[in-house]
Amino acid sequence: MTRTVICDRETTETRIHLDLTLDGTGTADITTGAPFFDHMLCAFTRHGGFDLAVAAQGDLEVDEHHTVEDVGIVLGQAFAQALGDKSGITRFGDAVVPMDEACVLAAVDISGRGQLHYRVDIPIELIGTFDTTLAREFFIAFASNAGITLHLQSLSGDNSHHILEAAFKAAARALRTAVAPDARVVGIPSTKGSL
Repeated sequence: MTRTVICDRETTETRIHLDLTLDGTGTADITTGAPFFDHMLCAFTRHGGFDLAVAAQGDLEVDEHHTVEDVGIVLGQAFAQALGDKSGITRFGDAVVPMDEACVLAAVDISGRGQLHYRVDIPIELIGTFDTTLAREFFIAFASNAGITLHLQSLSGDNSHHILEAAFKAAARALRTAVAPDARVVGIPSTKGSL
């Protein structure tokens, strides 16, 4: 089974083309015009074991908000499409990822009920041109459009780069587990019979 999806989104603020393979090798080809965000998406791809190509053009002359949020929307839609009816998946996943002094916990339920619970203690500042508050906006857009419940919580950390990189890697590792096929699961992994 190949779980590959191509998604496009065009608005007056952004134009995004995205190609996702869930069962990949961690290959990334990311160009959003927001260098730190590109770095985070590459880490997400590598540690999730996905293949991801993103070509995004946005109104960066305003700021990076629309680009970051809209990439989250399209990536979430791609995950939802690639998972199909969710038959045979593991469904739940979690990870704790340290990066130097920072440590972040992620837990995922591919529930069909998209929501984010974000308790990442991080200074509000710029990392290069990236406003640290945009990470939350990305994860809200991603979780709601993917139809997943995502918990992210920082356990420690002082350096914003380290905290956010641990968060993106932890989310990826949790998703890697949750989307993986489980040979013991017959049909939809829910007592309700649907997700």
